Amino acid sequence: MRFELLHPSPRLGGTARPVPQWAVRSARLIPLAVLPSCIWRLPFAFDFEMGQVYEVHKTWHWWVILYVFGLSVLSEGLAYLSFGLVARWGEVAPAWLPLIGGRRVPPFAAIVPAALGGLGLVVLWDPLPLAFLHLGGVPLVEYSNGWWKALAAVATLPLTLWGPLVLALTFAYYRRRRAE
Repeated sequence: MRFELLHPSPRLGGTARPVPQWAVRSARLIPLAVLPSCIWRLPFAFDFEMGQVYEVHKTWHWWVILYVFGLSVLSEGLAYLSFGLVARWGEVAPAWLPLIGGRRVPPFAAIVPAALGGLGLVVLWDPLPLAFLHLGGVPLVEYSNGWWKALAAVATLPLTLWGPLVLALTFAYYRRRRAE
């Protein structure tokens, strides 16, 4: 069984101008870079703290399950939007969309949100490696031992690729569509 059967990529190609191969690879890498943190976060839904140590124990609530699973689904959904920067549906809205279906997507209607999103992701995630190395960045919670901290680092550090990759894809999209 091939990986594509378990995890199909959105249909690529059909764009007005050819998409560079590095951009297609980058778009495919983004959901895979986000996936480890989505999986790592799931035990928190069931009050398993993944080695994190808190000064005061938090009370678990049923809605935490919805929050954690919803956050994981939302993260992967947003990661999949990067395919729009390399696929036809990023240039022409799919026909099934009400009101805008079949219409050409104005380039800046994709470039502005993608650039702002990429910059936001850089600000959000790129200080993380410094925090794991205790060199500044965002404050981290304490872990009961180094293995839990290493697992958290392995699961969350790929998120630092998300913002720069989105910005690179946005630039490639801009260069491809700037003549329109």
